[in-house]
Amino acid sequence: MGKNLLCEAQPPKKGWKEIPIGGVILNAPTSLVNKTGAWRAFRPVWDNSKCIHCMMCVAQCPDMCIPVKEGKRLETDFDYCKGCGVCASVCPVKCIKMDEESKFMK
Repeated sequence: MGKNLLCEAQPPKKGWKEIPIGGVILNAPTSLVNKTGAWRAFRPVWDNSKCIHCMMCVAQCPDMCIPVKEGKRLETDFDYCKGCGVCASVCPVKCIKMDEESKFMK
C-alpha cells in the first residue's frame, strides 16, 4: 500500500506572532478613496413619499451607502452603491425599485 500522507509528521503550526505580514490593509479606509458605483448594472430608485424610514435598507446595505440624518433615510450615495438590490429586497413597503443603470446615463 501507498504512504498515508495524513499520518506523516507535520511541522508545528506557527502562531500569530511568527506569521509574516501579508494581506494587511495598511491605509484604511481605502473604500473612501475608491468610488465603486461605476460597477453598477442596476440602480436603486427610492420613493421618499412611500418610505416609512424603518432603516431596514440602511442596516442591510453591504456598502453602507445609505446615509441617515435625524432618524430619516436619505438618498443613496451612488458613488459607492454597487446596485446589489439588497435594499429593495428588504424594504417592507417596497419603496425601492431596481432600474437599469443605462436609463440614468447621459
